[in-house]
Amino acid sequence: MTVLLLVPLVLPFLAPMPARATLSRLAPATALWVLTASALALAGACVAALGSLVLIGLLKFPVFATLGELVHPLRSPSDLLVLPAAAAATGVLTLSAWTVVRAVFRQTRDFRTARRQADSRPAAGDLCVVDSPHPDAYALPGRPHRIVVTTAMLRSLGPAEREALFAHERAHNQAGHHYHLAAAELAAHCHPALRAVRDAIRLAAERAADESAATAVGDRRLVATAIARAALAGHDSHSARPGFAPAATTGPVPRRVTALLEPVAVRSRAARWTAFLLVACTVLSVAAGTVGVVDFHHEVEVAQGEESR
Repeated sequence: MTVLLLVPLVLPFLAPMPARATLSRLAPATALWVLTASALALAGACVAALGSLVLIGLLKFPVFATLGELVHPLRSPSDLLVLPAAAAATGVLTLSAWTVVRAVFRQTRDFRTARRQADSRPAAGDLCVVDSPHPDAYALPGRPHRIVVTTAMLRSLGPAEREALFAHERAHNQAGHHYHLAAAELAAHCHPALRAVRDAIRLAAERAADESAATAVGDRRLVATAIARAALAGHDSHSARPGFAPAATTGPVPRRVTALLEPVAVRSRAARWTAFLLVACTVLSVAAGTVGVVDFHHEVEVAQGEESR
């Protein structure tokens, strides 16, 4: 039981490499969904395993066993492994919960500030221009969706480049990329190895918006130029956007520009199978965690006298 619950805590360390391969081999929009689903599943299995380890440790003490209506404290093969694992799991869960609460509070505050600023400005369709000396542009979710751009950013780009930038940000809002970014941030707080997967999800969201913008304006080179110039303009400037609000200037811009300037690759079935390792890692983690939790539940019922071994 305890060994199975350790599997979801170890397998996420194997995820970053296949996550990067998935992004490079699959279409950006497809990779974004695969990466997000895998990150959430790995994070969920990790949290479930940690919670089970905490309960196993608590139910070994008579006072908590009584509260759980157990006939006798929970029995396990080795207290030398279970009790330290339970103590460590308690610390990790407490720290993760604290960082999640802090992140949610900060992101909510930043979103309300950005939304209040956008709603106070006159909008042309979904475009909102903010008077600021700091070049910035981002897609702001909400009702209605907004594309927020500063006057400094507008001055940094030509008319055609502005349209390419707007098409990029509009693609973020239309595809709901902020949901993927929020899920990636949540997963990264559940396991440190998922921070690398979070970065891959952020890049996948930007690459998907790049491709959508290239289709919308019909000129991949123009989109690449607009992204590069916008990134250079906003490189040293302060941004007030929320962390889950996607923007064209985020991520490894040189890599994105290179992808736009290269010929569109024809993706074969063999290339799609590169995502198999990430999916297999995710399925194995979820399966091991599920079996471990079910086994733990059975042991609790035995301790309650409801079932026999």
